[in-house]
Amino acid sequence: MSTRRLFFALWPDDRQRDRLRDFISPMAKLVEGQHVYRGSWHVTTAFIGDFEERLIPDLQARAAEIQVEPFRTRFDRVEFWPRPKVASLVASTVPLELEHLVDSLNTVLAEFDVAVEDRTYRPHITVVRRARPFETQRLAQPALIEWSSFELIESVSQPGGAAYHPLKQ
Repeated sequence: MSTRRLFFALWPDDRQRDRLRDFISPMAKLVEGQHVYRGSWHVTTAFIGDFEERLIPDLQARAAEIQVEPFRTRFDRVEFWPRPKVASLVASTVPLELEHLVDSLNTVLAEFDVAVEDRTYRPHITVVRRARPFETQRLAQPALIEWSSFELIESVSQPGGAAYHPLKQ
């Protein structure tokens, strides 16, 4: 049985990445650690893990049925998370449309017997790995990012960390 490591995510386009860079770059310079390449920035909506390759088309078909109402995420702080030792750009509130998307994805994953995470969903973008501890910083100006879609992403292990590749529907 061949598997691939997958997750669903809000995957920024180039314009969104440029906007995020304006908020992340100044902050990331102040955090010691391994900076995440901007092409890897994303907001995980549902983690899947190892998934049977033969079932991916079925998963994509079910996910394509999910309607996404456009919404904005307001990233307003940078936090250090001690257990994974990362610095993350965090949204302190979750838009209702994003909650519905996460719930819908988790429902689909349950149909494929994927165990869904049993914790409160917190939208975030990891910007530094192996980060040194620091106090939470509020952004002087929040980063408002608009979303209207999500992607199925494959995580491929390679030297120096994982590379992320959207799987086209």
